Amino acid sequence: MTHEGQPTRTAIVFGGSGGIGRAVAERLAVDGFNVVVHYAGRAAAAEEVVDAIEQAGGVAVTASGDVADEIEMAGVFEQAADRFGGVDVVVNTAGIMLLAPVADMNLDDFDRMHRTNVRGTFVVSQLAARALRAGGALVNFSTSITRLQQPNYAAYAATKGAVDALTLILARELRGRDVTVNVVAPGPTATPLFLDGKPQDLIDRLSAAAPLERLGRPDDVAEVVAFLAGPARWVNGQTLYANGGIA
Repeated sequence: MTHEGQPTRTAIVFGGSGGIGRAVAERLAVDGFNVVVHYAGRAAAAEEVVDAIEQAGGVAVTASGDVADEIEMAGVFEQAADRFGGVDVVVNTAGIMLLAPVADMNLDDFDRMHRTNVRGTFVVSQLAARALRAGGALVNFSTSITRLQQPNYAAYAATKGAVDALTLILARELRGRDVTVNVVAPGPTATPLFLDGKPQDLIDRLSAAAPLERLGRPDDVAEVVAFLAGPARWVNGQTLYANGGIA
């Protein structure tokens, strides 16, 4: 699939097996990208994303691995290059969120988050910096919690603050490469993972917090990524808060 007069481009969506990642993968496919749908442990869900893309006329494959493992992630990039000839866009939605007050946070849980959210983002960003072709884009994922400063989110927000810092510095390091590097920071978004276990009154309060008076949808966030992956060549080294005005 191509846009008229333009070659097909290739995107890797890390964490593409569900929620926001799935919406991003499907949205980029609509824009004509070949899509590599990465997953860590949800093979069936990743295959569902590929099936949905193919049924809509797009091209997609799955790839698996631990985002914090540089060897496995190098394999994902190699797979994309072997299958499609190169990589133009990298989107990293992969992350985990474990909540507790600072005083009570289990340090093993903190280390797990740090490994996936910080090391994983660093590994993917390092490989993207080496592999992305001219005209390409890297989009990492942070969170609006870094602005909202809600109790119980300190450890998670700390990992995402690190994502902001490393991503925006990388944008400056890639001077002269014609590669944009940005961060998307969603607010409360109605994914199955977000909604699971939350009482309705809490969901209602979160929905009312934004001036638009609703939760975000995965498609809302995917539109921001599509903008950064395609036409937004003059947006670089920025954190975009996709949260409906909540912060």
